[in-house]
Amino acid sequence: MKQFKTILLATALCIGTVSFTQAQSKVAHINTSELINAMPEMTSAKTQMETLRKTYEADIQTMATELQNKVKQYDTESSTKTQEENTKRMQELQTMEQNIRQFQGQAQQDMQTKELELLKPITETAKTAILKVARAQGFDYVLDSAQGVMIMSDGKNLLDDVKKELGI
Repeated sequence: MKQFKTILLATALCIGTVSFTQAQSKVAHINTSELINAMPEMTSAKTQMETLRKTYEADIQTMATELQNKVKQYDTESSTKTQEENTKRMQELQTMEQNIRQFQGQAQQDMQTKELELLKPITETAKTAILKVARAQGFDYVLDSAQGVMIMSDGKNLLDDVKKELGI
């Protein structure tokens, strides 16, 4: 009976060990930020965003210059105008300043929307390539090391393989 318990225990340990080794998953890692920045589509997206930013900056600068010119004009003419006219002018200046602020806010929202619109297909392409390479090489999980939080001592870095898949 004692031998039976020993054999049963040994069998249970063997089965547990085999199950444990089979349960381990293959893990790889990749720096998605580095991958996306290396993609040629990203260069194009950055150029488009820079052009849009410069356009908005030029428009805002034009509006600010117009406001400054009116402020100077009104300051110069304020002594020759009535209190009622000066009050209307002050309200006009405040409205212009408020319009500039609203335009800045709208420009910022437009830029964020455009950036998301440009980045979505790029990140989708990267994700598809990562999944293709990971599956081809038999990896169960791919961790993103771009966040800098993860310390990887083992596991394959897929960056070069995915770049090769994308042709970069």
